[in-house]
Amino acid sequence: MENLNKKTVAILATNGFEESELREPKKALENAGADVHIVSLESGEIKGWSDGNWSNSYKVDKTINEVSQSDYNALMLPGGQINPDILRKDKNAVKFVKSFFENHKPVAAICHAPWLLAEADVLKDRKVTSYASIKTDMINAGANWVDEEVVVDSGLVTSRSPEDLPAFNAKLVEEVYEGKHEEQTV
Repeated sequence: MENLNKKTVAILATNGFEESELREPKKALENAGADVHIVSLESGEIKGWSDGNWSNSYKVDKTINEVSQSDYNALMLPGGQINPDILRKDKNAVKFVKSFFENHKPVAAICHAPWLLAEADVLKDRKVTSYASIKTDMINAGANWVDEEVVVDSGLVTSRSPEDLPAFNAKLVEEVYEGKHEEQTV
């Protein structure tokens, strides 16, 4: 297993994130030695979504206004329908996402989270996957969409759904370990 000591990863999320898609990657990163911060629009706690209902709350470590990509080695974006739809309407959240690409840092997005990548305009000519219902959004954003468990394109990791979490988490940890990718750009 990769040793991520001294690596810090931001998980950008807000209310309505798919709980397993935040909990499991966070655990995988921490088990590999990374310091993980949940970054959100507001301080306090954010509430997950699981099995069609509101779920557990998670403590927000930092707000979007308190952080910069320079504070982090990588960015992870959990899905759920509500979470990325709220985040893509927030200009600071979109700018934060885009800044990781501008600085060649690893980014991982699962399920509906690639909506944020489309909003940040970072998908042109990139090979990605996502939840099937947003396939057209990915293609319209310029991506080469494929139906695969996990896709890695120069530091960008994408997966389709919670069923893909084991493969997604393994690639997430690997890409964070590898660090910057010069091809990871807008």
